[in-house]
Amino acid sequence: MARVLTISRVAVPPEHEAEYLRTIRQLAECGRERARNLWLFRNPEEPGRFIEFSESRSEPSHRVRASRTDLEERLERRLRQIARYEPDAWELWAEVPVTEPGAPGPQ
Repeated sequence: MARVLTISRVAVPPEHEAEYLRTIRQLAECGRERARNLWLFRNPEEPGRFIEFSESRSEPSHRVRASRTDLEERLERRLRQIARYEPDAWELWAEVPVTEPGAPGPQ
């Protein structure tokens, strides 16, 4: 099964930025234990604008689909309270292999 990814544009008010960053770090730590990756990028030209990249090995194991621990549920709920996610934030994207199976990679 192909890997899946969500790309979430997020706006965070200045008074919540430190808490947002702490919460994202905690969520990333929880995800690593479940073979999920979470990357965060900041827009240097627009304070409070971030992009979260959430990746997992399959759709059923992804952050938006999988069952969550109590801690993960609390962290996700808190993120939605302190930050504004774009309407398409949880649109799931599936990996498309760019080489044929068994084909050698670039030399």
